[in-house]
Amino acid sequence: MINMRFCKISVLFKSKNKPPYFIGSQLRGALGYALKDVACIDKSKICQNCEFYNNCVYYRAFEEKNSYHKYRLDFELNKPYYDFNLYVFDDECEYVFDYISAIHKMLTEFGVGENREIINDFSIYVNDEKIYQNNHFYQLENYIDNINLNTFSKNIELILLTPLRIKKNNVFIRDMNIELLDIINSIQKRYSFIYNQTNFKINLEGKIVSKNLSYQELNRKSNRQNTKMQLGGLIGTIKIQDLNHQTYKLLKIGEYIGVGKQCVFGLGKIIIKEENE
Repeated sequence: MINMRFCKISVLFKSKNKPPYFIGSQLRGALGYALKDVACIDKSKICQNCEFYNNCVYYRAFEEKNSYHKYRLDFELNKPYYDFNLYVFDDECEYVFDYISAIHKMLTEFGVGENREIINDFSIYVNDEKIYQNNHFYQLENYIDNINLNTFSKNIELILLTPLRIKKNNVFIRDMNIELLDIINSIQKRYSFIYNQTNFKINLEGKIVSKNLSYQELNRKSNRQNTKMQLGGLIGTIKIQDLNHQTYKLLKIGEYIGVGKQCVFGLGKIIIKEENE
């Protein structure tokens, strides 16, 4: 496998009001407004009619349709304060300072939540290195990291922390019928697009030995389109045994790039817990 570049931007702050159970819709909407303000050269034009759209980080992140995006939100559900990551992948890492500027503007100028609360006390980290706190930016030596695939375990517990939305036969899986191949195929498709690995083939080995899953429904309201979107999916745990190295590595890649649909909203967050063999 190739070197898989990524950048993890982490943001931590408390607000007057408790964050919503699912912060993905709120954060992505606010980030979109801020990123457009930071990146847009000609705000009078519709993106598709703008001569600069091919080189615009905002267009790629929020306006480009029918495509995997090279970023995703990452967080846990129902935290009492804001604690989230923004992962940026591959060549999109070159625009990481646009994303950081947008996060700063989102908090200090546009605000978050229904009341557009302005946040002045917050911290920003890049790959776990502090770059902002107390109205001060710190110098950043290196903002790009590589996905670490040096570990291996034949037996794991796969934990689905935010709803996993995967389609089978054009229908979202809502029950215990999800298979290891469904998960691996989803990761492979995202990996192939994000890192331009179109000829990547899977040698799948491994078996699911137990599942403890439930379907959790989430709804998102789009103010732009005045519509509601369903963001429900599977959460819980899956125990897998007898993995080979390639299948394990793909699952590890999924920890970084996410799994399934709507990863840009923070869905499809997984972690791997290695079990004693």
